[in-house]
Amino acid sequence: MAIPDFQSLMLPVLKASADGEVKIGDVVTNLGVALGLSEEELSELLPSGKQTTFANRVNWAKSYLGKAGLVTLTRRGYFQISEKGKAILKSPPPAINTKFLESVAGFKMYQPSVESSKPSGEAAEVVDGLTPDETIRSARDELESTLAVELLEKILAAPPSFFERLVVQLLVAMGYGGSAADAGRALGKTGDGGVDGVIDQDALGLDQIYVQAKRYTDAKVSPGEIRDFFGALATFKASKGLFVTTSSFTASARDAAGKLPNKIVLIDGSQLTRLMIRFDIGCRIEETIHIKKIDEEFFE
Repeated sequence: MAIPDFQSLMLPVLKASADGEVKIGDVVTNLGVALGLSEEELSELLPSGKQTTFANRVNWAKSYLGKAGLVTLTRRGYFQISEKGKAILKSPPPAINTKFLESVAGFKMYQPSVESSKPSGEAAEVVDGLTPDETIRSARDELESTLAVELLEKILAAPPSFFERLVVQLLVAMGYGGSAADAGRALGKTGDGGVDGVIDQDALGLDQIYVQAKRYTDAKVSPGEIRDFFGALATFKASKGLFVTTSSFTASARDAAGKLPNKIVLIDGSQLTRLMIRFDIGCRIEETIHIKKIDEEFFE
């Protein structure tokens, strides 16, 4: 089963506090067992790596219940049901969600005034199923997807030599090749035998990676091209190769690369743009948004 969204967890979290003060960590553990979540689901981490997705959603469910006055915080990491919450559990609804909470006195005053910007229909339901921080990450992912398409369009519109320089800058940003000047002299230097260049794996040049760069618009890289590259690696007695393309690899090409004795890493257009975004190649940070939370130690 999938990890429940934070709204689906509101009623279970409220019920978990029905008998008095509870620790949020215990609620996370007990609900995970009660819902029959797998170890994999319970250990799934947020992109930050600091909290599990399930714990994050349980905490957001508790937070929204608190905004509606259905639970109250008693001390750090603990909460208990309020009289208002007890009254709701006497005749509980099938589910508690944000729409239900809007009917609870006092809840709307906590809602941001963004009604005019909210999507409608099915799209609104999808957004409402996400926690606020999940909504932010979803929006970021959408922006990065658009950026990736724009980056690929720019690469394809540039001269072929630009693509080779781009590969150099990306590899240097990732920690390969030493300085940009040294890497630039290495890539594109060989120019024969099916190899576009060679770059140092480390700043000391203790090992080398041979590179093939194909700037294709629509054509996919075939298994024949992979085997040609493997043959070139054998000529240079190289053990490692990197095949970069702006398009993609056929399934048989990936299969061929996986069966070869030499390590050949394949990077298609999609992965190329993701790496460019990750290492700030061809793009830059436009705006930084700081997300803050309560400093519990300040209030203790």
